[in-house]
Amino acid sequence: MSANKLHAAYVAPDQSRTFEHSISSPLPSADAVPDKVTYLAELRKLVPTLQNDINVFLTERMEEDKKAAEAQGRKVSDKEAKEEENYGEEVVEEDA
Repeated sequence: MSANKLHAAYVAPDQSRTFEHSISSPLPSADAVPDKVTYLAELRKLVPTLQNDINVFLTERMEEDKKAAEAQGRKVSDKEAKEEENYGEEVVEEDA
């Protein structure tokens, strides 16, 4: 029997990566409600972990891209700098 896995794939022209976590609970049958509850509870716990792994990876990629651009003499645009400064926060644009 093969292990169940929660996985996501990142594919770009220059790099690809698979993120994966094993699910220890067996895949439930259609009529096994307690097994479904156990399986889904474990899955619910693993999803944020997988999301965090992906976020860490993408943040590293962004930093690498930024350093590569700076090494080539390219500067971050004002728009990009503003987006990075406000990353993760809601910004309400005021109409003038």
